[in-house]
Amino acid sequence: MNQKAFIFDLDGVIVDTAKYHYLAWQKIANRLGIDFTHEHNELLKGVSRIRSLDIILGLGHVQASDEDKNAWLTEKNEDYLSFIANMQADEILVGVIEVLDWLKKKDQLIALGSASKNARPILEKVGILDYFDAIVDGNDVTNAKPDPEVFLMAAQLVGKPAKGSIVFEDSVAGLQAANVAGMISIGIGDKTTLHEAQYNFNDFTEIDTEFLETLVNK
Repeated sequence: MNQKAFIFDLDGVIVDTAKYHYLAWQKIANRLGIDFTHEHNELLKGVSRIRSLDIILGLGHVQASDEDKNAWLTEKNEDYLSFIANMQADEILVGVIEVLDWLKKKDQLIALGSASKNARPILEKVGILDYFDAIVDGNDVTNAKPDPEVFLMAAQLVGKPAKGSIVFEDSVAGLQAANVAGMISIGIGDKTTLHEAQYNFNDFTEIDTEFLETLVNK
């Protein structure tokens, strides 16, 4: 059997930490008098922390100094870390473990490609760090998605070419990054939003072993 690189995004693909990001950003937005809704939160998917703050400030037409921005970014991260500190295995999204188990059993290479700067502690808290042969997160890259840097680095770390590597993503920016890298892009979530993906599934329970076999043998 061929050996491929299977690269997973973290937030919204393996675990649902989007709700914690939302609560942390909402706290800052509310203090600044900005109405920050779940719909607005969708704009932040796959986007860096600094860019996320700029989007929120733009929603409220708020001008801020770099000093203020840095203070809010620090506060947001501290709040987020306090939320994820109590994460457990039951927060892994449905069907993910079954896919990871199958890939391990078939001796496939598993990598993480995430914008999160807290990827390692999250994977550790939910008990799946050992599944990953390589982890590339927001601490390792200089360019945010849709730049393909994070995925190219992940493939390189496991010694596989970009072409033929497989990416699981829930964000438009992430799928664009995978496509630019020449990888096989799989959208997890709403098909209409993620129409740029080569394949779409609502969640991992829809991904069967037959489909995984076809990816390995492509």
